Amino acid sequence: MALYAISDLHLSFNTQKPMDVFGDDWEDYTRRIAENWHKKIKNEDVIILCGDHSWATYLEEARVDFEFINNLPGKKILSKGNHDYWWTTPKKLNDYCAENNFDTISFLHNNHYMYKDIAICGAKGWALATNIAEDKKIYNREQERLTLSL
Repeated sequence: MALYAISDLHLSFNTQKPMDVFGDDWEDYTRRIAENWHKKIKNEDVIILCGDHSWATYLEEARVDFEFINNLPGKKILSKGNHDYWWTTPKKLNDYCAENNFDTISFLHNNHYMYKDIAICGAKGWALATNIAEDKKIYNREQERLTLSL
């Protein structure tokens, strides 16, 4: 059993936001992700997905993206990214996964998971480079979530 981390999959199977507009390196990237994932990851491995999983705006739009993630080997622990607009309450996320049989996906949200003697915790990253009230509010909220996780 091994522990891995990856971020920024930016899946868009059910939305009109293809990543190849950002250059040739993104062409057919989901096939390459799956191919390399299957070469490296075993079912007993744990993978932390550190945000920006899907371009979907609403959870229902992310179904195909979740299917893709769920069908990859390993137990996946998802943390919220700044582009994960579909992210909702832990109960709704867990219910959604249960209803759709996404049984390899868990969420980091005011909680933690153990991998051997390592505690996995996290929150959405947010830069506080300005004095804008909305930025301060998000930063403080995510700091509190990280404290709760710890």
